Amino acid sequence: MSPDCKLFTVVGDDLNGLLVDSRNGKTVASIVGHLDYSFACAWHPDGRTFATGNQDKTCRIWDLRNLSSSTAILKGNIGAARSIRFSSDGQFLVVAEPADFVHIYSTKSDYKKRQEIDLFGEISGVSLSPDDESLYIGIWDRTYGSLLEYNRKHTCRYLDSLV
Repeated sequence: MSPDCKLFTVVGDDLNGLLVDSRNGKTVASIVGHLDYSFACAWHPDGRTFATGNQDKTCRIWDLRNLSSSTAILKGNIGAARSIRFSSDGQFLVVAEPADFVHIYSTKSDYKKRQEIDLFGEISGVSLSPDDESLYIGIWDRTYGSLLEYNRKHTCRYLDSLV
């Protein structure tokens, strides 16, 4: 659902996604570009940008002002983009593959800068805390099932100068 709740994105067992008007249920546009079925989508807080995650091992970034092609294609390592979240401040995009890899992209750098978390296990999903200070990764495994929490690192230049 878009931040203003006027549109929602529909992805699933079709090569194309849909943008749907939430007020009347009518399709506004088709999202064409992925090569396989999609698993996930997320909206940027700006309300103009959204991301779709697909079995073709890509996450595509779309701009409502020009849906003829995606503005960025982010490639996974070994699997589909199954879980996608934008941070509430819009600075980061988190993309999880089904196993072993979570990617954190900087939206300010047009998704060119990223951090990769390489772990061991089947990933059930990712989430961010409301204040964007913590990243949660759900691991689904009969033996090693867990919830991993990563916290954001801040540099306190004022305090560092006192030491």
